[in-house]
Amino acid sequence: MPLAHQACALEAAPSSLSPLEVTSLLCRARLLQRAALDGNTTRLLRGKNLGLLCETAPDESQALFRSAAEELGAHVAVMRPGLSLASAPQQVQHTARMLGRLYDAVECQGLDPVLVQRIGQHAGIPVFDGAATKAHPADQLAELLGDKTPLADNRRFVLQALLLDAIA
Repeated sequence: MPLAHQACALEAAPSSLSPLEVTSLLCRARLLQRAALDGNTTRLLRGKNLGLLCETAPDESQALFRSAAEELGAHVAVMRPGLSLASAPQQVQHTARMLGRLYDAVECQGLDPVLVQRIGQHAGIPVFDGAATKAHPADQLAELLGDKTPLADNRRFVLQALLLDAIA
């Protein structure tokens, strides 16, 4: 589960998440799913600013993150980080602190997990490591939402639940 002021890598399998964490994410995702089916979505992240750091060309994961966040009312800024494992520690710290002043949370895609962890240590905000990618453990929870909505929509609901849990 995302914890403020720490990298939110969630690299373990969903089964290693505590039952409470899984239940909480699924419950919130089901509420979002039900609201969407009823045509009653709310902009729970209105006024929030999220950063999307990515090293790769635009892809499905970036689009998923943007649509999930923007549907909830957040503004998303996409940027290339200009950092690597070879970056000086002071440069990583400075960049992380700046991200923490500008954004309420940051999603990192295509960055080395060690670099994401370093950013998370100094940003003072939730920092996700590929939360919108299919490789992320939370993505597997989308299958547990049933077939009322397409799997792609379920992925969005789980990601939205993750974002709301971290920053709302």
